[in-house]
Amino acid sequence: MAEVAPSRICAVALRRCLDRDPQGHEAETHRALVRRIARLIGADYANDPADDCAQRAECYFVPDRTLVAEEADALGIGGEADLFGGVVPYAFVATKTISHGLIGAAATAPDGWSHALGEALGDAVLPGYSVFTREDLRRAGRMLLGGGPVRVKAAHEAGGNGQCVVATERELDDHVATLTEAMLQRYGAVVERDLIEATTFSIGQARIGVHEIAYFGMQRQTVDHRGQEVYGGSDLTVVRGRFDDLLAHALPDAMHRAIEQVRHYDAEVMRAYPGVWATRRNYDVVAGLDRDGRHWSGVLEQSWRIGGASAAEIAAIEALLAEPSCTLVRASSYETYTGEAPDGAEIHYRGRDGQVGLLVKYSLVHPQ
Repeated sequence: MAEVAPSRICAVALRRCLDRDPQGHEAETHRALVRRIARLIGADYANDPADDCAQRAECYFVPDRTLVAEEADALGIGGEADLFGGVVPYAFVATKTISHGLIGAAATAPDGWSHALGEALGDAVLPGYSVFTREDLRRAGRMLLGGGPVRVKAAHEAGGNGQCVVATERELDDHVATLTEAMLQRYGAVVERDLIEATTFSIGQARIGVHEIAYFGMQRQTVDHRGQEVYGGSDLTVVRGRFDDLLAHALPDAMHRAIEQVRHYDAEVMRAYPGVWATRRNYDVVAGLDRDGRHWSGVLEQSWRIGGASAAEIAAIEALLAEPSCTLVRASSYETYTGEAPDGAEIHYRGRDGQVGLLVKYSLVHPQ
């Protein structure tokens, strides 16, 4: 890694998801992680660009969502030395809709849509379509139902929210009736093959200042206070470098394939949308079986912003800095509804959130 560090004296926790509770667990976690990032780059911390620190400082921004180019320009973000996250030319490029093509040449799409990307992604993604009208959603769903149940996902939702599995045309029509044309036109939705016995891999690379890592791992599920299965954290194996450096390590076949799919997906997206750049690139890859027992693997979506695995990413960078001779670390992020955390955990949220109740979020680096 390069040893020339950017000069930064203020790391800013930039809130752009203004519909979220500013005192909720997501906002509190965001602020806690930005404080850790500030320590990594030798910076002060600011909660907002209006804070005194940000007003008098050259800033390193950590937004809670991917920025559109106009937003980045207005903040003076000129490149990777200014941001932990990503920048896109159009808002839809930050959503899961880019993972699939349209149902046909006449299908509705937002301005700036790349008609070539869907085909270029090939088998790096599951069979599926992106849609921006209810009629296109019906057509796409019916096309896919011949191969088994399909999953419909609202493009602007995260963490498994806004999703529904349908197995018949009647179920599809009932679900379409719950969606508005205005929502679909603004955000879009994804319709894709549903898998059973599925495993979700996390593949990513991240750069904070001069510190650059790549990782592979798996997501965990846990049970919340409503008895629902929700995201419970990520277990990562982290190395210095980028995606290519992961392939130098011995990997199970499924993980090797997932990394290759991510490399292809990442390269094709950057080719289709040249205005995209990101210092945090996290990709979810699912592997599982369809109704007929056929195995599928594919990238579900990208995250070019601070996210659920970022606590483990930051912990790994801290561990690599502490041991310069170390080439690989294992780090995990956790979200638990028991209120407990083990000794040695770096806790970044502990409290009773107004939406989800008692919650603890922390990270750990595992002994080698």
